[in-house]
Amino acid sequence: MAADWLGFFYAALVSAGGIVGYVKAGSVISLVAGLLFGLSAAGGAYLVSQNPSNVWLSLGTSGTLAVVMGLRFLSSGKFIPAGLMTLASGLMLAKIIIGMLRRPHRS
Repeated sequence: MAADWLGFFYAALVSAGGIVGYVKAGSVISLVAGLLFGLSAAGGAYLVSQNPSNVWLSLGTSGTLAVVMGLRFLSSGKFIPAGLMTLASGLMLAKIIIGMLRRPHRS
């Protein structure tokens, strides 16, 4: 099985975002959310690496972050961090959905 390197990179980006939010603004919520969502994204990438059809954790994590950070971006208008995370989560979501559509279906 091939490792889901894009998924692991996304997990690292999410975790790094939480850490940067804590360092720059002292936001403990950013740190906790970033690390929890990063861990969830890493778990999803690991599951996809083991079985390419096991996308549900990755799908839920990136979908939730796309919605939450998208709403934050719309309310704040700031690209960093909300817009960047919305973009990254949306791209990850698109990758997962395209992969699901390309996979042959079982009857």
